[in-house]
Amino acid sequence: QVQVVESGGGLVQAGGSLRLSCVASGIFVNLNSMEWHRQVPGKQREWVGGISSGGWTNYADSVKGRFTISRDNAKNTMYLQMNSLKPEDTGVYYCYVSRGSSNFWGQGTQVTVSS
Repeated sequence: QVQVVESGGGLVQAGGSLRLSCVASGIFVNLNSMEWHRQVPGKQREWVGGISSGGWTNYADSVKGRFTISRDNAKNTMYLQMNSLKPEDTGVYYCYVSRGSSNFWGQGTQVTVSS
């Protein structure tokens, strides 16, 4: 059974940093493309960025240059390093992976950036 679990959210002031973690089970992070998404109440969930099985990363324009996705294969964990945070980065951050026709989401972790 595939499961992904996020952690690391919290309250931070604008300009600060946070690192989110996504621990995977049932899959190997280095053999799958994985993504981060976020959602603000009342708005659609939006894609933040992703990392391919080959290690290539790409990001939404809104976070490019501030956020970095990486992974630790030994810990089977994907990370989202968020720097220079802005109030508009506030939301629930979700880890996502697809396997065949199935999509797997974590429960989300709340990030709140105060101005």
